[in-house]
Amino acid sequence: MTMILDQLRRRRGRALALAAGILVAATSFTLLTATVSTSRATTVGTVRKNARSAYDVLVRPPNSQTDVERQSGLVEPNFLSGTFGGITTDQYRRIRGMAGIDVAAPVANIGYLMVMSTVTVDVSRFLDSKASRQILRISPTLTAGLGTYRTSDEYVYLTRSPLTSGASSDQVFQSDTLEKGAVDKSTRRYQLKGKYDVCFYFNRDKSEQTEFNLQLPMRPNLIAEDLSDRSAFDRDLNSWMNCQSGQGKATIDVPVSYPVLLSAVDPEAENRLVGLGGAITSGRMLTEQDKPWTLPSSKSVHGQHDSYIPALLSSSPLTAGTLNAAVERLDVGDPAELPSKLGNPTAASFVRGLHGTRVGKVGVDLSKGYRKALEEDSFDTGSYWTVGPVTYRRTSDGGLAVQEQPRQKPGLWVANQEQRPVRYVPEENQGKQYRKVISHASTDCLGLGHCDQVDSGRLPNPFVRLVGRYDTGELRGFSALSDVPLETYQSPQVTGADPATRAVLHDKPLRPDRNLGGYASPPPTMLTTMDSITALTKSRRVPSLQDKAPVSAIRIRVAGVSGVDTASRARVNAVAGAIRAAYPRLQVDVTVGSSPAPQTVALSPTAHVTERWVAKGVALRILRAVDTKSAVLFVLVLVVCALFLGQAALASVRSRRTEIGTLRCLGWSGGEVLRLVLGELAVIGLAAGAAGTVLAYALGSMLGQPGAGAKSLLVLPVALLVALAAGLIPAWLAARLGPMAAVRPPVTAARRSRPVGSVAGLAVLNLLRVRGRTLLGAAGLALGVAAFTVLLALTLAFRGEAAGSLLGNAVVAQARGADYLSVALSLLLGAAGAIDVLIISQRERAADLAVLRATGWTNRELAMLTLYEGIGLALLGGLTGAVAGLLVVLSLGQGVLHGHLLAVAGAALLATLAATALVSAALTVPIRGLSRIAPAHLLAAD
Repeated sequence: MTMILDQLRRRRGRALALAAGILVAATSFTLLTATVSTSRATTVGTVRKNARSAYDVLVRPPNSQTDVERQSGLVEPNFLSGTFGGITTDQYRRIRGMAGIDVAAPVANIGYLMVMSTVTVDVSRFLDSKASRQILRISPTLTAGLGTYRTSDEYVYLTRSPLTSGASSDQVFQSDTLEKGAVDKSTRRYQLKGKYDVCFYFNRDKSEQTEFNLQLPMRPNLIAEDLSDRSAFDRDLNSWMNCQSGQGKATIDVPVSYPVLLSAVDPEAENRLVGLGGAITSGRMLTEQDKPWTLPSSKSVHGQHDSYIPALLSSSPLTAGTLNAAVERLDVGDPAELPSKLGNPTAASFVRGLHGTRVGKVGVDLSKGYRKALEEDSFDTGSYWTVGPVTYRRTSDGGLAVQEQPRQKPGLWVANQEQRPVRYVPEENQGKQYRKVISHASTDCLGLGHCDQVDSGRLPNPFVRLVGRYDTGELRGFSALSDVPLETYQSPQVTGADPATRAVLHDKPLRPDRNLGGYASPPPTMLTTMDSITALTKSRRVPSLQDKAPVSAIRIRVAGVSGVDTASRARVNAVAGAIRAAYPRLQVDVTVGSSPAPQTVALSPTAHVTERWVAKGVALRILRAVDTKSAVLFVLVLVVCALFLGQAALASVRSRRTEIGTLRCLGWSGGEVLRLVLGELAVIGLAAGAAGTVLAYALGSMLGQPGAGAKSLLVLPVALLVALAAGLIPAWLAARLGPMAAVRPPVTAARRSRPVGSVAGLAVLNLLRVRGRTLLGAAGLALGVAAFTVLLALTLAFRGEAAGSLLGNAVVAQARGADYLSVALSLLLGAAGAIDVLIISQRERAADLAVLRATGWTNRELAMLTLYEGIGLALLGGLTGAVAGLLVVLSLGQGVLHGHLLAVAGAALLATLAATALVSAALTVPIRGLSRIAPAHLLAAD
């Protein structure tokens, strides 16, 4: 031990250098592995925390998976909106009873009902305060989504005279808008009890038809005007006039309708899956006991036997739109004549022909009309509409494009019995179509209790009776990083993907509008029970797929699943496998561990949106990738650290060849020499480990690593083990040296002299003359650059594997610091090893340098010689490492370099250049020190 301490005191510089190397290597290894472990733990924790979504398995009808979904492993965010049936109730019941299933929640889309309402616009500020009678007109423009639509003109008639009620003598015709006015002989016959009905003709009969071919315009009656030749999108058809009596206050009720998607669910399963019961805002929750019912004739309102189904209604329309209207004050002429002009069959022509003066503009949100509709207690199901899915294709740049559908046919909006156009069809249906829309007309036996003749065997269509209302914002929350489509309650999240589209959308999301064939369809806003399906689907005149297979999707939560651990994955896969085995044609998607993956979708050449599709299996891919990357990081950092110390220890032994030879001549055995060298390394390792413990604790605290104190204690044993492991080969080589071999100069002469014409040429010759030393110096740097190349490729591959989904992006952001730290320190350690070998080499060749100085070489030439050797060594190691790193990455396969080959190769070359610059800069210190020593001293030392 005394000999060891004495040797360390005598060679303090070399001992301190070796201690510094052990300190750097041990501390770096401990910190890097701790950082990698922390990064992995953070990543795994993030994945496990967000891996569980609302459901684990999604079951859809046969052929429901699109080519895009199949090729890319994605699930459309609006898959449910275009699916109306395909799974039978027997299939659902059998799946619900399978082992391992905790909740099986079905959704059976029935169809879109049209709910009529009005949007009230206050135009009081535009009134003429002096006029006794006046008419205001608004000309609205609807803005919804990416389109704008001109809607029908709407009017308000305001009179200071009272509007009274009255009925015809036979009590058949009644009105609440009767008013006295100046009598025109030609209009006298249209009076009712001496007054004119100022609203009937404009609102209910614009036809100006004659009565019984007598060339006399029809008087007010209950027979509806003939609209069989009119289009549902005829603006005049939907023009309305409000007739009001008063002063200073006037409103216009704009008629609107809302498509309400009616879907059937299992109340108990839905409550367990998403907590629907907790979202009820009024009334009550649906229950298993809620079934269709029929009222007896004594209590029926609409017929002999009225049928009803129970339902919940959303408190929000989930569709968007804004009306902006110009307001005009019309020039009506003599106000006294207005009642007679409005109270006869030419009222519509008269009002439309009036000149107007623009007095301002108004705006109103369409959602206000939907809230009015909530006051209704029943909804008619006379007609409902279903829509098909959106068809996608991949574009050349990897995005998605939507295939447009033909415009809606006029027959789509025709009422069932009278072949009259449906009133107040949303104007958006005239816009671009991305889905096929189908009308389902009901039977012609409403209120009869049974159907015969052409509708024999079918059922009368029921009415909807609301039992409660719910707010989708109150539903149980799920992690945004693992969100799966909850189209039963959420609208698809669609935003503009380019500045032009965002400008059209006014930097707001693209929300569903009232266009049934539109791209973003609203989710179900009315829910009924599974027992009510038959009452709806069997009441259609023409049978459809919904008769036999009404269920659109089944969302399954598997029992015992806590995340993406091995046991949970096995349980989910077992359930999915059992469903596939029982029903091979059904589409079964495992959604556990999924995450939203934004996709760019081209709706048209000028409109591009970003939509949150769902990528399946994201969590599992991330865990696999992070395990691979962590293992490679650990091994590469360990190898770089060990090689760095091995080089330093070998250089230390080589610098003591003469001393070792002297000890052998004095009788020391090889074992004693071995113990001496390892003893010195052990003492140096313990000292460096003690200092490294303090340094690692300080650095760990600065980097915010959890458990920095416990991890820093690992530096001491790591330093000792690494020092001994790295010194085994150099100590063994020292023990094998014979007395004469040990004192022989380490640098051998060249076998044949070669003429050298430049300093660079001599540097190359020196590198070739001592190939072992050159390869040893280049090895550390080569490994450092190779490690850099491999780590960079794995990092990019990991990000490519994980990125593209919200969960993956979050994980990539967390893992970035550890990746860069590992890459940088592995490269620095490799370069440090090469520099150490170069410094020892210069000391070994001190005599050669002295001879060159004595023969006339200048300090600058000697410096350039050393610098050229360093550059050559660095380039050899760097380029070799770059090639080796690329070969290692290629051998890993699985597309690690896919899309990153040029980036990784360029980075490897940059790392080589950086290592060369680092080596060159570090050599300036020994070059300057060596130039200050006189040749005589160098030769004397030798």
